[in-house]
Amino acid sequence: MSDSKKLFLNNRIEQIKHELRMNNEGILDEHRMEKFEKMSTSPYAFYRGSNHLYWEDFYNDWRVSTYGGVSSTLTWVNGDAHIYNYGAYANHDGEAIFCMDDFDDAIVADYQFDLWRMAVSIVLDCRENGVFTKSEIKEGLMAFAKAYREEMVNHRDDDSSNDIHLNKNNAPSILGKFLKKVEEKKSRKKMLNKWTVVKGGSRVFDFKNPKLVKPSDQEYQELTKKMMDYQSTVDESGKKHEEHFTIKDIAKRASSGTGSLGSDRYYVLIEGETEGQEDDVILDVKEQGKAPVYRHMNKAEKKEYDELFECDGQRHALAFKALAEHPDQYLGWFIKGEKSFSVKERSPFKADFPTEKLKTMKKFLLMTEIWGQVLAARHKRASYELNDELHEMPIAFSKLINGEEQEFDEMVRNLAIEYANQVKRDYTSFLEMI
Repeated sequence: MSDSKKLFLNNRIEQIKHELRMNNEGILDEHRMEKFEKMSTSPYAFYRGSNHLYWEDFYNDWRVSTYGGVSSTLTWVNGDAHIYNYGAYANHDGEAIFCMDDFDDAIVADYQFDLWRMAVSIVLDCRENGVFTKSEIKEGLMAFAKAYREEMVNHRDDDSSNDIHLNKNNAPSILGKFLKKVEEKKSRKKMLNKWTVVKGGSRVFDFKNPKLVKPSDQEYQELTKKMMDYQSTVDESGKKHEEHFTIKDIAKRASSGTGSLGSDRYYVLIEGETEGQEDDVILDVKEQGKAPVYRHMNKAEKKEYDELFECDGQRHALAFKALAEHPDQYLGWFIKGEKSFSVKERSPFKADFPTEKLKTMKKFLLMTEIWGQVLAARHKRASYELNDELHEMPIAFSKLINGEEQEFDEMVRNLAIEYANQVKRDYTSFLEMI
């Protein structure tokens, strides 16, 4: 077959090859192989590692205009919404809460891009776990869409200061037990013991850990200087005494994530609030490229993106502050050469909710409702950062779906199932490719 025929516009396999090649062209061969190996384990893993393909498919989809597609339904979106981008995280009070915890691909866009991507992930995760029937998965999707819809229209005057706050004390049954277990099994001390050791009376990284690599002397020196730049981007609430940001050690993080595999990532150990060894803080320093949607924007949209953000590390910080229930007090960024980096604390309570433990419909429906409520609450909160009027987005949403609530839920359900089927086909093609 000639090359020109291979590039026929509706050739899905060639489209997948092109997207994977374009999105991973700057990654070292060994990292690309490791990433593809992770993506090859299941359709859901493939979905997580190919977010760029999702944006290629949906960015100009006409269905966005059915219940959105106007300026008033824009908000900060996670950009890579899926089940495992929700999880346990430590808030400012030192308790484990359930919230979004990854904002690498976040962007200002229509709320539906998150809603649809999250719904697709529910289907793929259910199929991977193999517990629920097709009809039960459909029921779960309807519950997810309804929960999102009802939380979105239920806007209150104090929404901006009183978000949904799920901790071990108020989260329903299975989620509350999960958060309680996280607090019991995880702590700052245990996290430090996993990644570091105390030598000569001072804490340093443990390079016997296979996930840590010792950086070169040049990398260490460059990062030490750039961490000074980073401090100027931290909000006043996160600034402590000068010694608090004293760097004790730096390590390069290996084999982390799926979609971000191949990006530079470091852990920076800083002193903490005292000179003791038990309250040290690990900062997660991660290279941030342009959001996956960028390649699919037109020239005007790209121009606006480039003018709006000083760098993608800043974009990450702005999104984190807008979407997160309790934004990280160490949140910031810096630029090193042609790359930008986000900086945040590595949470002592970071953990994914174990969906394989959802064995009954009661528990499954409960979690789908929580995912929908949390997503809507985050979208509302983020919209307050963008719009002149506090409730502009939920009001616009209410008008768009008025009288078509059932149709709205069914559209989310049907789209999720259809695209999950396409992901499965794409996954099969991917396996043949590699």
